[in-house]
Amino acid sequence: MAILVKASGLTKKYGDLVAVAGIDFEIREGECFGFLGPNGAGKTTTVRMIHCVSPVTSGILTVGGMPSGINNRGLKMITGVIPQEINLDNDLTVAENLVVFARFFDIGRREAKARIAELLRFVELEAKAGSKISDLSTGMKRRLLIARALINRPRLIVADEPTTGLDPQARHLIWQRLRQLKTQGTTLVLTTQYMEEAQQLCDRIVVMYQGRILKEGTPASLVEGEIGREVVEIRVPPEDDAKILGHLAGFDCAHERVGDTLYFYCREGHGLMKKLLELDLPNTLNRPATLEDVFLKLTGRSLHE
Repeated sequence: MAILVKASGLTKKYGDLVAVAGIDFEIREGECFGFLGPNGAGKTTTVRMIHCVSPVTSGILTVGGMPSGINNRGLKMITGVIPQEINLDNDLTVAENLVVFARFFDIGRREAKARIAELLRFVELEAKAGSKISDLSTGMKRRLLIARALINRPRLIVADEPTTGLDPQARHLIWQRLRQLKTQGTTLVLTTQYMEEAQQLCDRIVVMYQGRILKEGTPASLVEGEIGREVVEIRVPPEDDAKILGHLAGFDCAHERVGDTLYFYCREGHGLMKKLLELDLPNTLNRPATLEDVFLKLTGRSLHE
């Protein structure tokens, strides 16, 4: 696949603060590429540079062969943005919000009317076309933001934590719509703190921390490479670790103590669990490894505020 977005040595500074520290990445046409990381990792700053809201401090960033820049109208014409904040106009109806946005792209009245009807059907809001924004639920507002991002039929959609604060039903509906866009050839750039969201949507991801990229790969390859296939959790006090580790000597598993839990990362946990039964331990869990395990291993388990 062709490269749609390319960054080399991409850096963003705010005075002495380095928000993005010389990162490199490529996003292929037609894929969903995810940026994962804790608060302050540099995810949103990176995507703001991609969609021309924030200027690049140094390095190279191109989208569709064009250099990113806040005055690059050509780049903005091929990009749609689903923002993290809900920034709809509360004084207008659902349809009027889309009409105003269509004017930003010089879309004619007749064409805009047809696109708006099509998009409201796509996000299942056609019955709400005449409603005020204040009458919508949070999930409906999020779906309207998707419709707004599509009004110019973009090649690239930037979705900055698009399902924050939604209930499971609304979240899954938005996932369905984003997957549908990808099957139609649209390239998606996603920032998220929901590991399940990344696994549901992303072809490839990068894990960011303190402005740098720690790892890149498919969700499955990162889980396999960093954790294994299974995780065994044992909730016991730290003073029991030596006894447990001695009993499990010879098993090819990495382990980690975090708070009240001893974690074992392995390719196959059945044998480990069978051995643990001999110790008659309480609060022991064997489960599949997940992207959340990767995230916590790479970025740490303490709060970053």
